[in-house]
Amino acid sequence: MRIGALREVQPGEARVAMTPASAQDIHKLGHTCLVEAGAGEASGFSDDMYRAAGVEVVPDARALVEGADVVAKVRPPEPGEVALLREGQTLISFFYPGQNADLLEQARATGASVIAMDMVPRISRAQKMDALSSMANIAGYRAVIEAGANFGRFFTGQVTAAGKVPPAQVLVVGAGVAGLAAIGTAVSLGAVVHAFDVRPEVAEQIESMGASFVFLEFEAGQDGAATGGYAAPSSPEFREKQLAKFRELAPQMDIVITTALIPGRPAPVLWTRDMVEMMKPGSVIVDLAAERGGNCELTVPDQKVTTPNGVTVVGYTDFPSRMAAQASTLYSTNIRHMLTDLTPGKDGVLVHNMEDDVIRGATVVHAGAVTWPPPPPKIQAIASVAAKPKPRELTPAEKREQEVLAFKGETRRHVALLVAGTVLLGLIGLYAPASFMSHFIVFALACFVGFQVIWSVSHSLHTPLMAVTNAISGIIILGALLQVGSGHWLIVILAALSILIATINIVGGFLVTRRMLAMFQRS
Repeated sequence: MRIGALREVQPGEARVAMTPASAQDIHKLGHTCLVEAGAGEASGFSDDMYRAAGVEVVPDARALVEGADVVAKVRPPEPGEVALLREGQTLISFFYPGQNADLLEQARATGASVIAMDMVPRISRAQKMDALSSMANIAGYRAVIEAGANFGRFFTGQVTAAGKVPPAQVLVVGAGVAGLAAIGTAVSLGAVVHAFDVRPEVAEQIESMGASFVFLEFEAGQDGAATGGYAAPSSPEFREKQLAKFRELAPQMDIVITTALIPGRPAPVLWTRDMVEMMKPGSVIVDLAAERGGNCELTVPDQKVTTPNGVTVVGYTDFPSRMAAQASTLYSTNIRHMLTDLTPGKDGVLVHNMEDDVIRGATVVHAGAVTWPPPPPKIQAIASVAAKPKPRELTPAEKREQEVLAFKGETRRHVALLVAGTVLLGLIGLYAPASFMSHFIVFALACFVGFQVIWSVSHSLHTPLMAVTNAISGIIILGALLQVGSGHWLIVILAALSILIATINIVGGFLVTRRMLAMFQRS
């Protein structure tokens, strides 16, 4: 089939749904590619680059839609673009069906199929098509870059001959894909990063990236976690505690990056006017939720404003478009993976399998019907395992009986070992010379006492390897101490050398272990 990419008509949008590289991969699926003239110019992809990749360049949008079986674009289509669609055609783009009911009905009337990239279900198999995460990753990275461009100091702390520079204090509100990308970028630039999220389970992710999680005291069931890992509307009590915590942090923060969004709802206001007034002059707020109204009360969508107290509030809504080449590369790869699932035979034939969880979840219009909202994804059944019977609780009398039986068994075993050892020593004593027996007893005592002395040291002070080597060294020292009083000069010298070398080994073992443990301690 013929896959075409439209030029984006929304002002300021620089992304494109097909790059020369992705077109070559689409060719391998058996399709041919078209692109509207000038579609990739803003992303750095000229028409000549497309032609070199085997892509046909058509003059305008009408010619492209008429000549393509599948139309791909980035932003939701304009009504005029939807009107160009025909029955049997497929449109792949961001669509936001929950906010565009009229556009959804217009698309249904054309008889075309619409695949919304923002509706790709968030399951493991669909990660390669998750365009929302791809764009959020770029937005989080770019938010830190924008904050740095408007912040008048270093991110990292420095000690120079001219004085000491403290590190920037950064707060990231919301630890989704965009928030985690912002955390990683800010940490790599040397800032001290704090992060907050209504889902307590993301605390480990935040701390693993080098940031500190802002804990909020709340009772179980009051947090804002929802099924599937998304945020849900918080209770009034939780929200009040949340705002109180932010007011406490506001005077300390140099940069605040807000990313909190609830699917299908306006952005919640989390950074109020009084919090902005508490911040230091020169501070920066970057609001990634500006397109949905903003998390900051003073955010103006698509604008950068400076408050009377010198705080800069960045409300841009086109962060991915500000890195158009990278964003286009990732988004076109998401489109290509979607086409791969739609072309299972790699023979150029599109198969719109509505039994497939990913295709069904992303399809909002198909065969003249609105198919949004989709049903919940089918979860593959896990083989049921027969529940193990719960062990019966023993009565105190039964527990006592078991303890007595265990004690008697241990006693019998110890007595048997002692008798066997005594018999063995007696047999050895009957035939071995007296000098051998004295040395044998010294060796046995050294092994037993040395092992007990060293092995009783807490394992937090040494590794298992050092524990064994130190136990052996302890045996050597104890044996040498018993021999150092011998009347023969050679035995005295050898015993003294043994004590010296074994002592060095023990002390060195503990020093090496201490160095190893220090490597895992955060200063």
